[in-house]
Order: sequence, then structure tokens, then C-alpha cells
Amino acid sequence: MAQTPPNGERWTAHRVPDQSGRTAVVTGANSGIGFEAARILAERGAAVVLACRDRARAEEAIRRIRTGAPEAELRFVQLDLGSLDSVRRAAAQLRDAPGRIDLLINNAGVMWPAQGTTQDGFELQFGINHLGHFALTGLLLGALCPVPGSRVVTVSSIGHRSGVIRFDDLQSERTAYNRGAAYAQSKLANLLFAYELQRRLAAAGAETAGLAAHPGTVSTGLARYVGPGTRATVRLVVLAAGQRSALTGALPTLRAATDPDAHGGEYYGPDGRGEFRGYPVAVKSTAASHDAAAAERLWLESERLTGVAYEFGSCGS
Repeated sequence: MAQTPPNGERWTAHRVPDQSGRTAVVTGANSGIGFEAARILAERGAAVVLACRDRARAEEAIRRIRTGAPEAELRFVQLDLGSLDSVRRAAAQLRDAPGRIDLLINNAGVMWPAQGTTQDGFELQFGINHLGHFALTGLLLGALCPVPGSRVVTVSSIGHRSGVIRFDDLQSERTAYNRGAAYAQSKLANLLFAYELQRRLAAAGAETAGLAAHPGTVSTGLARYVGPGTRATVRLVVLAAGQRSALTGALPTLRAATDPDAHGGEYYGPDGRGEFRGYPVAVKSTAASHDAAAAERLWLESERLTGVAYEFGSCGS
């Protein structure tokens, strides 16, 4: 696994290689770590697709990115991960567009909202954080696999450590709703998906790699859904870990996406105590995230729920 070099040189945004000729799709790129990842990729020469729910916010993000990368090729694709119809429309637009897709960053998500469901009836956090990205990746697989060096990076969280996949209650319908437990389940699902994707890509002889990342603790708008009391707790946790910007939180994602020494199946996060803060290195995740039987079961259930069956035929060497 790639680690901080012995000479102490840290991996920062300055180490993102030239991305000229590459196209990156970033979900949730209008704010937070998604915006910073999109901005840095554009400044390094990548064509960037901002896959976002809100057009106005995405267009404002494009305007901001252009201040540092005036020649960047930037475009918006509307994507609501809480609607499988929207996911299918966005995927069709991306597949039909000229050019190629080198990088898919599954970044968008929600954290601790009040209990609710997606347009398709899935629990909000499981539906948006996991199932929406599962469907999008599967629908774009045929576009990614023919591209040498292509990558899929799925953003998880240190919250996955308390996650349990409740196969008998994936939609949190049978017990009292616990927004923290539902979030942890969705973030564990992200990792199970990322690792299983890599296993299946490798088995197919694909050049495409599946990786994962987490930002540590970052001061962004992700906690906007939580109640006032919980929001205060989140602020205290972030302050105790050290106030971190969205840019520093985006570094693990950027390293997983662009570091030539990063490999499929790796998981990147901050190198500090508890992985709350620091510079990005390959980190370890829980034993539960490496449960291959659970990953396969979740994969099959995700295909059933989304109606998206992965086809690896185009991925063989």
C-alpha cells in the first residue's frame, strides 16, 4: 500500500498529476469535498462532469471553478441519487456524450436526516449513499471498462466502523429509526461495494480499478440534515479533531483517484490519530467491510432492488 514517503513528504493537492485528456464524473460536485475534488481535477487539466441534483448550485460551482481554471471543460449533468429514474437518465447522458470516462467519483451523500424514503421507497441514507451509486456505477461500467487506467472511487466514512448490514431490515422499517445507525450501515455498504467491485473487476481481467476513500472529520454542509442538538455535537467533534477544510478532506479522494501508485482495493484516509485528520495514506477498514460473503449478498440484493445487473463482458482483457 502507498504510504507517506520515508522522507516525510506529505501527499497534498500539488501532487495530483496532470489530468489532461481525462474525463472525471464527480457526484455531489457543487459543494464540500466533491467541489474541491472537481476543482483540483479541473485545474490539473481534466474535463469534469458535475453530476448534481440542483442545476443552479452546479452552475455556480462551475463559475467558481473557472476562476482558477478558465479554460477547463466543465459541464453539468442532473443527477438525483434518490431517484432511479434520474440515475438512469444521467447515466444515459454520460454514455451518449462524446469522449470517454476515465474516473467516476461516487461522492454525494446525506448524513443523519430525519427518517424518510427516496422516490423508489428506499430508506434515504441507504438509498442515496449506497443504492444510487451502485446503480450509477453499474450503468456506466460499459463506458469505464474500455478506458485504460480508469477508476471508480467510492467515498465512505469512519462512521462505517459502527455499521451493521441489517439484511432483514435494510430499509429500517422494522425497528425504531436510528439515523446514526442507518448512516453507518450506508457507509459500511459503500466499502463492501467498493471491495466487491474490485474483486469482480479483477476476476474479469479489467484494467478499471475500484478504490475507496474517506475524508476524516471535515467542516462541510454534510451535517445540514441533523437537528440542532446533534449539529452542535458534530461541531464539537470536528473542533476536537482539528478544524479541517473541504480541500483537506478531499485529499484522500484525490489520491485514490489520481496517484499512480494507488491500486484497486485500497482505501485512503487521513494519517492522523483515529484518522480524523492528517494527510492521505492507505488505511485499514473494519473486518466487517472485508466480509466477502456479506459483500456478495449485498451485491445481489442491490441488483435486485435497483434493477441494475452488472455486465462485466466489456471489461475483459
